[in-house]
Amino acid sequence: MKKRYGKILIFTAAALLLLSCERIFFDPPTPADAPATFDYLWNKVNEQYAYFDVKNVDWDAVYARYASEIRSGMSDDSLFFQLGSMLNELRDGHVNLFSEFNISRFDISLLGPDNIDFRFIKENYLGTDYYSTGPFQHDFIAGGRVGYIRYASFSTGTSGAQILYLFDRYKDTDGLILDMRQNGGGYISNVNLFLSYLTLSDAPVFTSCIKAGPGHEEFSDLTPVYAVPADTVLHYAKPVAVLIDRGSYSATSMFSLATLALDNVFLVGDTTGGGLGMPNGGQLPNGWIYRFSITRTLTPEGINYENGVPPDIYAVLDSSDMAQGFDTVIEAALDSLLQR
Repeated sequence: MKKRYGKILIFTAAALLLLSCERIFFDPPTPADAPATFDYLWNKVNEQYAYFDVKNVDWDAVYARYASEIRSGMSDDSLFFQLGSMLNELRDGHVNLFSEFNISRFDISLLGPDNIDFRFIKENYLGTDYYSTGPFQHDFIAGGRVGYIRYASFSTGTSGAQILYLFDRYKDTDGLILDMRQNGGGYISNVNLFLSYLTLSDAPVFTSCIKAGPGHEEFSDLTPVYAVPADTVLHYAKPVAVLIDRGSYSATSMFSLATLALDNVFLVGDTTGGGLGMPNGGQLPNGWIYRFSITRTLTPEGINYENGVPPDIYAVLDSSDMAQGFDTVIEAALDSLLQR
């Protein structure tokens, strides 16, 4: 299946700085009552949030709806509930409010059903003697013709040596399945590391920009993000099916977006959960911490997949398939891999 964009991989240092998921800068707290705290947060989001258009959110209408619920002297618990509810109007898993007694979040698990049952996979595909190499659970399936690799979280550390081991073990297969369903993201450095072993190209991965002014459409110029293949003789160039679903979020959406540039990699499953905007934040006047997305990550052609990277082959778990011992998504990937 021909991909829509040029080749890809590993971010430059500048891009890593721009796309750091965890940087939060703090403004000095100043005393304020509930209405002032509400106005402060609403204005920060209004001037710095990156995706009002993509999320189709009328932020002025949100202000009108929530401001009527804010009053001086209201309890911290009530204020937190209102502020958290306001932020959740953005439907963005990178938007949070933190207090000493609660954390407000948009639960990305609500975007769609779980599309993986790893116990089922062990019982019907891997057996009990599968390999565990760092964060990867893997083995041969389909009579040894395909390698299956489960990667549950980009937050789990890995190394080039571990990835080289995987690709060396499965170098004689007809293809690989890389299962990233319900991988909620993690470290961008792990995305870069894994992708670096899938390409020999150093073309741009995608473009990125950051909020640069108070207007909803005021961004920095688009900056191309480049890739550098790993310095090794082994790169996996055979077909790779990446399995995704709505729980594939943040760094996993970034990985999925990057694979659009690879001719030998295709996506199977459901649309990812999005999360391509990197969060930053600060401190409210009452001391609570907030964060929200302030960057955009686009394809080199400028396509915005913040609401989710779509699969090349759509497949979700089917109960009738599972009753017969088949994972619908794995089987869809196998059908395509073994035909290539």
